[in-house]
Amino acid sequence: MENQIIYLDNNATTPMAEEVVAAIADANALFGNASSMHSYGREAAYAVEQARARVAELIECDPEEIVFTSGASEANNTVFSIFRDIIDLGSKRNRIVTTTIEHPSIVETVKFLRSRGYAIDEVPVDRTGMVSLDVLATYLGEDVALVSVMTGNNEIGTIQPIAEIAKMAHAVGAFMHTDATQAIGKIPVTMKSWGVDYLSLSGHKFYGPKGIGVLAARKKAPFEAFVHGGHQEGGKRAGTYNTPSIVGLGVASEIAMRDLESEHARLWHLREMLRIGLEERIPNIVVNGNQDHCLPGTLDISFPSAEGESILLYLDMEGIMVSTGSACASGSLEPSYVLLASGVDIELAHGSIRFSFGRYNTEEEVLYVLEKMPPIIKRLRGMSTR
Repeated sequence: MENQIIYLDNNATTPMAEEVVAAIADANALFGNASSMHSYGREAAYAVEQARARVAELIECDPEEIVFTSGASEANNTVFSIFRDIIDLGSKRNRIVTTTIEHPSIVETVKFLRSRGYAIDEVPVDRTGMVSLDVLATYLGEDVALVSVMTGNNEIGTIQPIAEIAKMAHAVGAFMHTDATQAIGKIPVTMKSWGVDYLSLSGHKFYGPKGIGVLAARKKAPFEAFVHGGHQEGGKRAGTYNTPSIVGLGVASEIAMRDLESEHARLWHLREMLRIGLEERIPNIVVNGNQDHCLPGTLDISFPSAEGESILLYLDMEGIMVSTGSACASGSLEPSYVLLASGVDIELAHGSIRFSFGRYNTEEEVLYVLEKMPPIIKRLRGMSTR
């Protein structure tokens, strides 16, 4: 394994599948504008609608409920924008409920809206990152317009009980949104069974292209365009269709459906192989997240007395690419807000590493990581002043 690159940061982004690359290459020939009525335009439009049907089948909704976006961040912002407008129109429902561990595209939107005077409550989570339904119930009332809860957390992998949360939201007359970006292709994701009104996803998280995603919105759910201009997407999202990327997203959706069961089992096997191996080889480590309800390819571990950034850099020198929950900004080290919100103390949060597996990882790579990790942690702990 020497001089090889081992990519274990698939929650950040995935490489495009070969089938997706080939489909995009072919779709580049469809240069016609999919909104045009001539034959070139109709040919591109047909490819777009084929992809729309594939995505709809993946998440179990109607094709006309699919709105193509630039990604999940835009989709998430669109949902919150819709309900900001509803609140501005004087609705008696003037409150939004979300959680403390959402994706930054929601966390930052919440900060922005709060600064403008909007009422938004963030439900706390337990030590495993799970939302308690009993606690959530205390936040719900007839003044709630929207409940937004991520399906599977991008850092610690905890999977929330979305179907139950949707029922609770609907019971008080609120609409339900979930950011399912990290869950696609790893667990079954179904708008129909879950009963959610809005669902966000991004293509680059499941071997599709970057810059393309979806906001799926039930026909009954309120909708106001976030991007104004042309008539595309039934007036719900203006802009010339990115036909090649949409085609690529459709192929990625087809692969995700085809391989879901086998991929879930394989990713969970690799995750557990690494978790058990690290626990056997390195003393005093802490596995973060909910181990019973977790995305199969996500493993977040804290290494006390070892800084996450140092671990990451040492691993990178060995050709192993991972992620850390901390971020170095403006000369100061900031621990993961997800871990802190889960009750992880600041030292453990600083020493956290996220390993996220994908379809191209192997057992041989796990064994290589298990060989390299113990001496790295021993060295860093030996240098620690704590």
